[in-house]
Amino acid sequence: MDEDVIIYDCVVDASVGIKLFLSEKESEQADRLFDRLAHQPAIQFYVPDLFYIECTNILWKYVRSYNYPPENARQDVTDLQALRIQIVSTADLIQPALELALAYDITAYDASYAALAQQLELPLITADMTLARKLHNSAVMVKPLSEI
Repeated sequence: MDEDVIIYDCVVDASVGIKLFLSEKESEQADRLFDRLAHQPAIQFYVPDLFYIECTNILWKYVRSYNYPPENARQDVTDLQALRIQIVSTADLIQPALELALAYDITAYDASYAALAQQLELPLITADMTLARKLHNSAVMVKPLSEI
């Protein structure tokens, strides 16, 4: 992350969070992003509660398809739960998420992150470039992880 770029409060999606545990493209950017969270107590990251099950599902897929060790996945889930993240119930996001999903042809899962970002007036940080492109002309502030 460029030292001139300062990340304040934001919404992060599972495509970003999972990169803390799996070595993928842009994992270093995710590490630096979350390092700021760990070292700057005033910063808050927000997620809809489905963030955790989405990350868990990705870990399950890695165990099933890529021989990722189950014990690593178990530890990753424990570490995921220990992150200092503000959780928002998806029940509070379903109406705006549906509207965003319909308007921008995105899944309700992705739309819940976008709805949360819009509701809090914070940027949504994502590694999902398809989502970033679809929301480009929306009122949702989207920042691709690659630009952090």
